[in-house]
Amino acid sequence: MAQGSSSVFNELRLKEELCDAVIRVQNEDFHVHRIILSGCSEYFRSLFTLSHPADQVYQINQMSPEIMQVIVEFAYMGSEEVNQQNVEELYIACDFFKVTGLMDACLRFMGEHLSKENCIDIWQLTETFICPTLNNDAFHFILQHFTEVCASSEFLKLSVQQLLKLIETDQLLVRDERTVFEAVLCWINHSPEERTTYISQILPKVRLALTTLDYIMTNVRNNKMVMCDTECQNTVLTAETLLNDAIFYSPGIYHPLARPRLPASILLAIGGQIKNDIPTNVIEAYDICADIWVNVTNTEEETRSHQGAVFLNGSVYCVGGHDGFNLLRGDSRFDLTTHTWHQVAPMTTRRCFVSITALNGLIYAIGGYDGQNRLNTAECYDPETDEWLSIAPMHERRSQASCTAFQGKVYICGGFSGYDFLSSAEYYSPESKRWTLIGPMSTGRCGLGVVALGEQIYAVGGNNDGVHLSLTEVYNPRTNSWHRVTPISSPRTNFGAEVVDGRLFVIGGYNGLNYISKVESYDPNTGEWSEVTSMGISRSDLSSCVVSGLNNMIDYAAPRDISLDHPRAFTDMPV
Repeated sequence: MAQGSSSVFNELRLKEELCDAVIRVQNEDFHVHRIILSGCSEYFRSLFTLSHPADQVYQINQMSPEIMQVIVEFAYMGSEEVNQQNVEELYIACDFFKVTGLMDACLRFMGEHLSKENCIDIWQLTETFICPTLNNDAFHFILQHFTEVCASSEFLKLSVQQLLKLIETDQLLVRDERTVFEAVLCWINHSPEERTTYISQILPKVRLALTTLDYIMTNVRNNKMVMCDTECQNTVLTAETLLNDAIFYSPGIYHPLARPRLPASILLAIGGQIKNDIPTNVIEAYDICADIWVNVTNTEEETRSHQGAVFLNGSVYCVGGHDGFNLLRGDSRFDLTTHTWHQVAPMTTRRCFVSITALNGLIYAIGGYDGQNRLNTAECYDPETDEWLSIAPMHERRSQASCTAFQGKVYICGGFSGYDFLSSAEYYSPESKRWTLIGPMSTGRCGLGVVALGEQIYAVGGNNDGVHLSLTEVYNPRTNSWHRVTPISSPRTNFGAEVVDGRLFVIGGYNGLNYISKVESYDPNTGEWSEVTSMGISRSDLSSCVVSGLNNMIDYAAPRDISLDHPRAFTDMPV
């Protein structure tokens, strides 16, 4: 309906002129024109067509007057008065009365406003009314925010089938499996007379062997519901056996009680140099939950070392570097959903040994080496415009430095100026568009790793005039000073450094004799480094980044889908 005619008909409605029907909802009358309501609703079209011509008043009991008002205004003016308070009731009414245009608006609104408070309601609603896309979105929202959602009163409204569907899913995001067990207890205790009988169905879906023996003995085995159920006692015994015997399986073969959940984030190690200084295009993905590296190389990508990498908006951007023959100016973007590489606009300057980070939706490429000079220049890439723009130069020329985004600024530390190994550090403020020097590190070094973790910045490893360092320093912005913490066990230069799940990881690099595959992680809570599984190949001058929020995270995680009938799986387990 044209805008002019719609306003005319609405004016007639408001004046109750030329109206030929009355919709009565809870004693409130809506004077309408049959032809207008028939144009937006199959229900009203059928109602008016099949009713006796003399009928003028139609009693409607399936909605409130407020919802009928929204539908009428949509029919006349095309207005979509959808909000958090009315969207679910409005959607149900639109589904019943076949007001498809407004029903679509409700679905869009719910999809755009999924929250920890409404995701379960939306999941249940779209399951009942068969809206597969939004139902899937709501389901994955619950999985990704399970810790917060299970603490809400809405969680207690789940059916047992819905609860089982959630907790048996690998994509359920929890840092600690104890969260799942305690959520189950809370759900049962909300209605114990009805729900206690489900404990034997639910407990095997909790991956108890991912907790600890002490937790099982103290909190699970002695639980009254568990003690009174023979099947639950067998489940607990199996979990204890798995933990006691420290049983490990080949990748992809897990007992159901020990099967790792999918991680919230995946660490990628990209390119670099391998034996004989040959650049590689190998990409490995580290699954922190399974402690396994997986080769996810895409052969479309060119070989590249000394480059930078950053994750932004579902893609990995590889910037600068060297292909073994030439310095690279062209940059590429790997779409993690489609597994395809795309060329993006090249930087204004060729840079290898470049420092890369992302801040506020932009990518910063800082310093590096252009084949002749170490650089103090920097530039910024906007993916929206596919354009690089120069920003203010640094105070120092820096190649083989390292940078990180921290508290709304870009910090860069160390590097090689062409003459000196730098201990200086500085930050760039996008607001002031200026670089500011901060307190220097205790030791000049290049090839180091710099990351933000918690409220501080960590600088790890590096090289000072041929000496490869294990030194780890921490910058406190409140005091503008550095202090040393526990050093890494393996000195290294030109490695990857990233934060995953609150821990600092250092990956690969060069130790003065060999390229290495060794990986270590630092826990700021204990102040200690520990080894994790090494990469599949030894390499230096690699880049790294952490990816998260992917619907296809399983594509980059360790395999978990080998058949449970595999001959090597679960031998000698109690039943």
